[in-house]
Amino acid sequence: MKDTSPMEAHVLRDLTALRRDLHAHPELGFEEQRTSDIVAKRLEAAGLEVTRGLGDTGVVGTLRKGDGNRAILLRADMDALAMTEVTGLDYASTSPGRMHACGHDGHTTMLLGAAEALAQRDFSGTVHFVFQPAEEGRGGGARMVADGFFEQFPVDAAYGLHNMPGLELGVVAAVEGPQLASSDHWHVTFRGLGSHGAKPHQGRDAVTACGVFLGQVHSIVAREVDPLEPAVISACAVEAGDFNALNVIPQEVRIGGTARAYSVGVRDQLEEAIGRHARGVAAGYGIDVDYSFTRRIPPVVNDAVPVDVAQRAVVRALGEGSLRTAFPPSTAGDDFAEFGTRVPGAYVWLGMGAMRENGAHHATNYDFNDDCIPAGVAWWCAVVEEELGL
Repeated sequence: MKDTSPMEAHVLRDLTALRRDLHAHPELGFEEQRTSDIVAKRLEAAGLEVTRGLGDTGVVGTLRKGDGNRAILLRADMDALAMTEVTGLDYASTSPGRMHACGHDGHTTMLLGAAEALAQRDFSGTVHFVFQPAEEGRGGGARMVADGFFEQFPVDAAYGLHNMPGLELGVVAAVEGPQLASSDHWHVTFRGLGSHGAKPHQGRDAVTACGVFLGQVHSIVAREVDPLEPAVISACAVEAGDFNALNVIPQEVRIGGTARAYSVGVRDQLEEAIGRHARGVAAGYGIDVDYSFTRRIPPVVNDAVPVDVAQRAVVRALGEGSLRTAFPPSTAGDDFAEFGTRVPGAYVWLGMGAMRENGAHHATNYDFNDDCIPAGVAWWCAVVEEELGL
């Protein structure tokens, strides 16, 4: 493994201070005004062209060098989560109920560090450094695309990076194929006829229908989806009745949840099956049903050519010992897919080392490991050198 610490000490101190400042001032999706101001000022200071406003708070820094006509995008996310931090760190969140619990503060810092470093290097082509808002379920990637990202910034390939607790420090997993699942929402509302709890025969019981439906919907993956095709269906919210009226069978029950898949075919299958079971249960109990399936984030599926570039970049920057070409995909979602489904894309995992006390993603004790910063910056720079090197 190559030494991942050639970064000059004063640069690492600066980037670490930046990361911890961002951590202390988390902002939710489409509210990242302070963060995007910092990003834009640093990009401008490094001599990049800066474009703001795509996706409301999104920032794009453009670096053009040489006479090459190839263009690529490198993407980091900026938003935090609506959580309360319990780390007790000196730089812990100063915003109650908001926390950088997924490392987007680290992602932003590493991509900024790479932009500043690459501004001092030679290559031939164009790099668009994309600082995306609202990755955590609010659709920031889709908003940037809808606002005309690809019309304004045509690119030939897209690259993304995410930290991974539990993967060895400084190791990068770059793997062809599925990396993250689609992330969709479904809603079912059963409408029956309310009645006295002691006289259920006088009504049409939506609560019992809900119970039967829950048993069926959670069997779809086990009994209808090919066992070699990963998928998840989870009911995550149920609303019905009133605990102050436990002798009343309510007229209406609402159920909502998530569905995850790695392929378009399975995604379609989940949408159809959930609705079919909802309608079947409703018909069996003689009640009405409303069903909706909202497609939110496509799956992240890595393409062969950019994965090859990503792997060569790992070896170039960090050494062969830092490359992992096999790593299990995650059933989480990431709207990097909004970029990576429109052009060939590669999304890699950067090892943060053992979890220890700094927790897993979306945990209240999570903290990004600053020791990853040199490796992340080095990999980003190497991607550009592999893609656009002289």
